[in-house]
Amino acid sequence: MMDTEHRRANRAMWDERVDLHVESDLYNVPGFLAGQCRLRDFEPGELGSVEGRTLLHLQCHFGLDTLSWARRGAVVTGIDFSEPAIEAARKIARHADIPATFEVCDVYETAATLDRTFDIVYTGLGALCWIPDLDAWAREIVRLLVPGGTFYMSEFHPFTDVFGEDDLVVTESYFDDGRPFRDETSGTYSDRSAKTSNNLSYSWTHPLSRVITALLKVGLTLDSIAEHEYTVFPRFSALSAAPGTDIFRFPDDHPRLPMMYSIRMRWNGDRDNLKM
Repeated sequence: MMDTEHRRANRAMWDERVDLHVESDLYNVPGFLAGQCRLRDFEPGELGSVEGRTLLHLQCHFGLDTLSWARRGAVVTGIDFSEPAIEAARKIARHADIPATFEVCDVYETAATLDRTFDIVYTGLGALCWIPDLDAWAREIVRLLVPGGTFYMSEFHPFTDVFGEDDLVVTESYFDDGRPFRDETSGTYSDRSAKTSNNLSYSWTHPLSRVITALLKVGLTLDSIAEHEYTVFPRFSALSAAPGTDIFRFPDDHPRLPMMYSIRMRWNGDRDNLKM
């Protein structure tokens, strides 16, 4: 994978923020070690039983979602391009006594690095905006699946990207024609006041239609798609969470908006039409 400017900037940004996230209340590592699940409530039901199945988590950060699938019986592998993130994931897995494999590699190079296939390929919240090339991403997914395997993803809904940071005023286009968003904001989403030095990052907004089309083009078959009217952090000031939860919703009298979505797809095993 070519070491582009956006990749170098994003990796430096993520490397610096791993320790901040591990120590943050948002991720609540002590709670996870005590047995809490980090998956969203709809994910286990939509994916179904993972008992005894091999599951690969792309862009796993420091592995809490990966290890949550392991607690449900999956044989898990997580990959991320951040070496500090993978080191943290391995440490947490040892501490929690959860069998798991974590590898450092770029998402576009996963099949070549791991050289094996999986029953399930999974990707979770906040991953897709760091992918500039959805077609290459989708091709990599089918390279990693066994025939008849399942791809499952949950993501923040791109519709929320059109609004300002703390209100519902439309400030951005939903269709960005593939242009990256350049950000130089200090701090991190788990602690906006944190002192950070690697603050340059590049991200992309991918309309839902573009995501689904990229996955269909490589031969995946759509099983289900769902849109969810809540999110897991206070994206807008009008959102609030029920006590003791990380489920943030608008008030009952507020119009309902999509804030997350999830997709489940199957692969029939035909690689003949892939441009490898």
